[in-house]
Amino acid sequence: MNREDFQKLAETRLEDAKALLKAGRFDAAYYLAGYVVECALKACIAKQTKEYDFPPRNAQNLYTHDLETLLKASEFGRSFDTESNRDAKLKEYWDIVKDWEETRRYELLDEAKIGAEALLQAIADENHGVLRCISKYW
Repeated sequence: MNREDFQKLAETRLEDAKALLKAGRFDAAYYLAGYVVECALKACIAKQTKEYDFPPRNAQNLYTHDLETLLKASEFGRSFDTESNRDAKLKEYWDIVKDWEETRRYELLDEAKIGAEALLQAIADENHGVLRCISKYW
């Protein structure tokens, strides 16, 4: 996969997560929303490589679903501190987003609606959202 693939996937998964939320499929919306940020961060990482391809498999630490690890691995990670220090809402949103875990796909969340709505808001907010911020660097 390359940078453009990850960008398209992030945008597509955002629309999918919104549709799932609207349909009342809160657990699935929450789960899929995390992939939006994962793909966006992987697009940032791919931008750092030759021809914008995602690094080879031997770059094990990049083949993760941990959003904080991906943030640190991307050049965007250096800029994020500056961005979030200037934008308290973005920082608040990242605190929600960073706690997403890929393993939650095996769980039915007790407060699924609240969690899905909060996660999607944190990702998709047009003024302060995490995706808006990341997409400036991908």
